[in-house]
Amino acid sequence: QVQLVESGGGLVQPGGSLRLACTASGLSFSLYGMSWYRQAPGNERELVATITSGGEITNYADSVRGRFTISRDNGKNTVYLQMNSVIPEDTAVYSCCAVHISNRSYKYWGQGTQVTVSS
Repeated sequence: QVQLVESGGGLVQPGGSLRLACTASGLSFSLYGMSWYRQAPGNERELVATITSGGEITNYADSVRGRFTISRDNGKNTVYLQMNSVIPEDTAVYSCCAVHISNRSYKYWGQGTQVTVSS
C-alpha cells in the first residue's frame, strides 16, 4: 500500500533548473525522514540530500551543496528537490526514500525519475 512516486525528471541543459517531486501515499508522511538518492549507469547509488521529518534540518552531498535544495510539504505528502545550475554529472535516475523516524525497519523507495543534463 505504501507508494512513493517521483516526478519532474526530464532533459535539461547545463546551467538550467529542474524541480523533482516525490509524493507519498499509504504512510504517515510527517513521521518519515526523506532523502533523495541518485544513480547513474555504472555508478554507485549516492545520497544527494536528506531532510528531517519536520523539515528542520537538511543535509547535502558535497557535489550538490549550493546548487540543490531539498524541501518538503507535509500537507501535500511531498518532498521536493530543486536542482539549479545543473551540470552533466547530475545525469542520473533520482529516487526518493522514506525512513520512519522511530522504526528504521520501515524504509520505502520510489521507482525513480530520469534526469538528463545535456546540450
